Amino acid sequence: MTPQTGQTTYTINAANRSLGRVASEAAHALLGKRSVRFARNQALPMKVVIENASKLNLPERRTKGKIYTRYTGYPGGLREMSMEEMLAKKGIEEVVRKTVDGMIPRNKLRAPRMKNLIVNA
Repeated sequence: MTPQTGQTTYTINAANRSLGRVASEAAHALLGKRSVRFARNQALPMKVVIENASKLNLPERRTKGKIYTRYTGYPGGLREMSMEEMLAKKGIEEVVRKTVDGMIPRNKLRAPRMKNLIVNA
């Protein structure tokens, strides 16, 4: 814990681990459940750093089979992208970020909590 800001840093080493297990551990820490000051209605100053994200264990079946979908808001605007394409275009950092983002509750605290996530390849 740094004395001037009061922030705690929680570091996760992702080398040779599966994406889901690393993401669930990060989401658990971002929610503040690893802190003694846990409160459901607050985004605690907990920085979560995921290191060695490029060394994650991603099977080929997962990278080809996982499809990310989004909707543009226009008729016929459903866009799909496989994990393989996402890795090529945006990198492993975005895949990890989207996975953790899906594990955080959909409320007003989601954005401030996700700002505390740092992913290092």
